[in-house]
Amino acid sequence: MTERPRTRLLPVPFPAASARADRPAGAKRGCRRAAAAALCAALLLSGCGVLDDSADEAPLTVMTWAPENTRATNKPGMTAMARAYARWINTQGGLGHRELRVLTCNDHNDAVGAAACARRAVREDVAAVVGSYSQHGRSFLGPLEAAGIPYIGGYGVTEDEFTSPLSYPVNGGRPAVLAGVGQELAERCGRVALVRPDTVAGDNLPVLLDAGLARAGLRVRDVRAAEDDTSYSEAARQALEYATGDPDEQGCVTAALGERTDTFFDSFRRTEDGYPAVRVASVLGSVDQSVIDRTGGASGPYEGAYVTGWYPVASDPRWRELRAVIDRQAFGDNRVDAADAGVQTTWIAYTVLRRAVESLGGGEVSARTLRRTFDDGLQVGTGGLTPKLSWRFEDMIAVRDFPRLVNADVTFQVVRAGRLVAERRGAVDMSRTLESAPD
Repeated sequence: MTERPRTRLLPVPFPAASARADRPAGAKRGCRRAAAAALCAALLLSGCGVLDDSADEAPLTVMTWAPENTRATNKPGMTAMARAYARWINTQGGLGHRELRVLTCNDHNDAVGAAACARRAVREDVAAVVGSYSQHGRSFLGPLEAAGIPYIGGYGVTEDEFTSPLSYPVNGGRPAVLAGVGQELAERCGRVALVRPDTVAGDNLPVLLDAGLARAGLRVRDVRAAEDDTSYSEAARQALEYATGDPDEQGCVTAALGERTDTFFDSFRRTEDGYPAVRVASVLGSVDQSVIDRTGGASGPYEGAYVTGWYPVASDPRWRELRAVIDRQAFGDNRVDAADAGVQTTWIAYTVLRRAVESLGGGEVSARTLRRTFDDGLQVGTGGLTPKLSWRFEDMIAVRDFPRLVNADVTFQVVRAGRLVAERRGAVDMSRTLESAPD
């Protein structure tokens, strides 16, 4: 029997009065007044806001979900980041002067779990699902659409996130980064092999990579592998045999296996002896700085690897506020890493939610009003982490199969001396590449 997803309710992070029960009532009142005055003074000196009388309104409840403790891809940092964001924003006065309450859910990386999370969101009457990850878009979007609940800033791992009218993506998802990897390798490779999960979500990855390779007249060799394998020696052998099949052409191998990508490259490193040298590449989310550190840094399998992402590198100053929030509200929680693409996506998604609530000017905040403000043309700036985001029909990119895509920017990065650094300045818009993707 599939375990029911556990939903955790974020406690109200405001100080509770603590007076000894045996003190006289007047003394208790005096202590409370003094404590309140001290708290207000401290908050004012720190530049923080406090909830005013409107805090008596019901909290604004949203949900974030992601898989945890599974044999395949896990994204615990996304739900942990959502809880940290709520603690932080509530010290700033909440959203629209209302306490932000975050429910979290584990979708267990299966369709049943994803649907159960969505049904729980409906029962809890959340205003939105924000900054989440699931590979089972068909399972969770149906219940959300029936209830009119917007899905803000999903990870972009499924095609459904770019087709549902209630989905408001903040990045180009897999379409953009796979096309970006293809474009990067088209300039450097003659033969390219892709190792990808043998899943529904993985089936469109070769087509997307081909979109980037097309300018060089190349097509990728598709190597399928089980998403939860503990060894990828056979997949590595197949990829190497194809990539090195012509001694006159530079061979390249790329992998997009999510959390299992480092397992693949561990197998790859043990298999590559005896083959000509090949270049390797991947996408952010499958490879990040924490993975590079964990697998040996400059002496590991990712040294020299090309990595395509959605956002600036983690050391970029534009992530300063995110890092500060993590330091204050998630210090010591090793699930929350500012270099994790899932954590970054959750941060941006909650930034979008905040701007949407502020745009309502203190009026009703609900699933209906949030949808309306997005559909009416709200423009959201993210401090340069993405281009300005807007979800009107005219803002959407004409990409077949991905009509809700509004941001096709990618960044090209490379591992040098064990560090993930920018390979070129600025972002590259993959819109035209995706629009001309082969059938």
